[in-house]
Amino acid sequence: MDPVTAAAERFGTAPALITPDATISFAECSTLAGSIATQLQQQGQRDGSVAAIVSPNTVEMVLCIYALLKAGMVAAPLNHRLPETTLKRMKDALCADILLNAEKCTSLVSAARTSPARMTPPDNGLLSPATIIHTSASTGSAKAVMHSASSHIANAQGANANIPFGPGCLWLLSLPLFHIGGCAILFRSLISGGAIAIDSPGASIQSSLTRFPLTHLSLVPTQLYRLLSMDEAAIPLQRLRAILLGGAPARESLIEEAARRHLPVYLSYGSTEMGSQIATTPSPLTAPGVPPLMLLAGREAETDTDGELLVRGNCLFSGFVHNGTLLPATDSEGWFHTGDIGTIADDGSLRVMGRKDSMFITGGENIHPEEIERALLQVDGILEALVVPVPDSEYGERPAAFIRSATPGLPDEKSIKEQVRRQVGTLKTPVLLCRVCQWATLPGSEKVDRKWYQKVAREYRTGGVSDGLSA
Repeated sequence: MDPVTAAAERFGTAPALITPDATISFAECSTLAGSIATQLQQQGQRDGSVAAIVSPNTVEMVLCIYALLKAGMVAAPLNHRLPETTLKRMKDALCADILLNAEKCTSLVSAARTSPARMTPPDNGLLSPATIIHTSASTGSAKAVMHSASSHIANAQGANANIPFGPGCLWLLSLPLFHIGGCAILFRSLISGGAIAIDSPGASIQSSLTRFPLTHLSLVPTQLYRLLSMDEAAIPLQRLRAILLGGAPARESLIEEAARRHLPVYLSYGSTEMGSQIATTPSPLTAPGVPPLMLLAGREAETDTDGELLVRGNCLFSGFVHNGTLLPATDSEGWFHTGDIGTIADDGSLRVMGRKDSMFITGGENIHPEEIERALLQVDGILEALVVPVPDSEYGERPAAFIRSATPGLPDEKSIKEQVRRQVGTLKTPVLLCRVCQWATLPGSEKVDRKWYQKVAREYRTGGVSDGLSA
């Protein structure tokens, strides 16, 4: 039985989707999704058909994803903020059978409401392909990751066991559905009976906090930083039962501020390939400092000889999709090589040091940019930091740093370098320090474009012009 039908049978009239204008029960979701699925079948789509979805988060988009799940089709939500040329390239690589934009999703739901129809159940199971979600491409080209409904459910079960979510709970869909963190919320709701709040496209998280009686919230560090800068957002955040923080490493000062305000923040490490969370703190932050993350139920992890984290479990993806072909991506023992460097203790606690492909060599020593970034963030006045390698005639490569500070020009370069040198040593101290006012991010993402900054730093180091930067 598909997860949408199963949720309707289990939770019935309990609220599933809540918008500023309406509440839709699990039973209603199943009925509407079934009618949408019938329309798609009548248009020639069959189980296994791939539907590229280009839309902001809307209740209509969610209902269409539920319809695809019921029909045994594959939902492939794409980043609607990407340039059309990029979207076309991604759609072509998927070999999508149908395109659903925001208008098409609205039309399908409208027809389902006015002319309900009963679908023909597909002859497949939970192990069949269900979604294709692209990676964030923070360190390279985006990869199309295929999951089955079974792997999504396995991820949701482990996540819900750590942070309870069920009847009476309300989770804001604050992350886009084309990111695994947004998609994961749908499955957490379907297996547990918790409701999802969907605000109007473009609505701020701050306004959603006051509009809905939220209990759960997913954020990336940049979003939490912005909310903490607004005094009026503090009280609604404190009322929540859980704030799941992931998508990128959080700086220690942000964690300390969240703990000081008694916010129920859980730190998380995950990946698109594992369906979202891999390891998460078992309880909210209660004191300053970065606590270790614990592997969630159903996940396994070990380190390779070079320190790379390897993971596997029932939530692991089926493979990468390219030109309509599914490409396996695990080794002979079923391990997925994450590309992250980390350590795993005997008690299952996990610490991530940084990206393997971000590492560079200085004078024969392996340098992890993330270690230097953490040292920079310990300097009073520095809000954000990014470290990339630049060529060096003597050492091969040396670190260059980009920083955003609370006060322009402060702290001064001499004091920054001296404090960093005391923490990580001379070899890891940046030879180039650039200040930024606003970060260049990946298209349609909150993630900083590391490769762009590496290119700029190299140009600056060799006498080129660094656009918008000052050393």
